[in-house]
Amino acid sequence: MSIWRRIPALAHIMFFLLSDREGWRLIRKVKQTRLTYLSNSALIDLRRAVSLVEKEKISGLIIEAGCALGGSALILAASKAEGRRMEIYDTFEAIPAPTEADGEFALERYVDIVNGQSVGINGDVYYGYQGDLLPKVISNFTEYGYKPDQTNVFFIKGLYSEQLRISQPVALAHIDCDWYESVMVCLERIEPFMIPGSRLVIDDYGYYAGCTKAVDEYFSLRKTGYQFIQKSRLHIVKC
Repeated sequence: MSIWRRIPALAHIMFFLLSDREGWRLIRKVKQTRLTYLSNSALIDLRRAVSLVEKEKISGLIIEAGCALGGSALILAASKAEGRRMEIYDTFEAIPAPTEADGEFALERYVDIVNGQSVGINGDVYYGYQGDLLPKVISNFTEYGYKPDQTNVFFIKGLYSEQLRISQPVALAHIDCDWYESVMVCLERIEPFMIPGSRLVIDDYGYYAGCTKAVDEYFSLRKTGYQFIQKSRLHIVKC
């Protein structure tokens, strides 16, 4: 990346550092302990999105679909009001296989994963090779001072198609699940419960073809009533 492309990102970080030192300390710690693949800018945007939901008193759940090691989930949990319910959905194991709808890049990526060729953050063991990650993620939450039973955070293990069931308004959903089918299931089950001011943050839009296709298809008939904002990730805000 050229220095000219880095300047907006650096300005973004510097402004955040000056306005939210507590949030910046948390983001730095999450990055230093290698709990997330997300960039500083993406984590800042998540923190700000939750802060806006709280400031505007938008009721409803906070959801994360696709947790991995739990770094972004920690940012969400730390940024929400303690009494607001947060639900985290993941297999907490190896990522399911993509389909033809995801394109060649995703299929090649998955071959590398199943062949044991994927490497984790800064050379760590790739999270998909670590077995059941749920106890580790819960332990990370506790070590960071956000015990799930005290902060209204709930972990739901399994496939989205089997476990993702929403029955109340959604204030914010961070969708970070890569493939077409996973993203489409999340959209179909979360979007109907969005209320004015709520938002979806789509992590892999513009990166994985299947995610991009799912979002474009789902919202092709829902172009009114939403604002599409390209930050570090795509934010879709209900009007």
